[in-house]
Amino acid sequence: MHIDLTGRVAVVTGGANGIGKATVRRFARSGARVAIWDRVAAAGEAAVVAFAGEGLEVCFIEADVTQRTSVEAAVAATVARFGGIDILINNAGITRDAQLVKLTDGVVTGGMTDDDFDAVVAVNLKGVYTCTQAVVPELLKRGGGRIVNASSVVALHGNFGQTNYVAVKAGVIGMTQVWARELGKRNITVNAIAPGFIATDMTAKMPASALALMQAHTPAGRLGTPEDVANAYCFLASDLASFINGAVLSVDGGLVIGT
Repeated sequence: MHIDLTGRVAVVTGGANGIGKATVRRFARSGARVAIWDRVAAAGEAAVVAFAGEGLEVCFIEADVTQRTSVEAAVAATVARFGGIDILINNAGITRDAQLVKLTDGVVTGGMTDDDFDAVVAVNLKGVYTCTQAVVPELLKRGGGRIVNASSVVALHGNFGQTNYVAVKAGVIGMTQVWARELGKRNITVNAIAPGFIATDMTAKMPASALALMQAHTPAGRLGTPEDVANAYCFLASDLASFINGAVLSVDGGLVIGT
């Protein structure tokens, strides 16, 4: 299905690698001008060079979603470069997995630390809040826009060893639904995606047995690709999804955790 985003300006946080990079390519190929917001300058600049070789209009703006001043500077830089913002893809995220408490022979020997918890909250939850709050005024200047937030299938079902990640991804769904109510009357739709197991550089480093187990839990019989998620982002950011607001779209191949 062809999606035409000609004339639109999209921001993709965490756009220098993985799902974010695939999303940047998908949007640019659909006609959008795209700003990559990412902390990793080397990766962001390399991505811009690669995209330029494909004839795609993409820029890189170094941004830390945990710092309001950095986000506000990124908004200003994006507007200076492209004249405004129409689409925000809140894709940036990290993991710091650990069990709530780790037991050895019935004795507590470790567990998730406050630093682990706080780091994931700062990027995956407060970062979404900060970026959205900073970008919405620019969407209003354009007469509306699209916001799509990255949640996860684990927000719907939980997952072993991911107290922090599950909590923030569930929080993202809650914020999505609040903002859909608050901003819908302003012609701004706010939706979320909930990816399942996606084949990325991170999963490529996992043991083959773990990957096989992930695939076995997915009725589609394979892991998802970054492009699968990018397609969902692109659809929800397009005019085709103009009456979809406050929704959570699972991109998981029918995943059922625990079966």
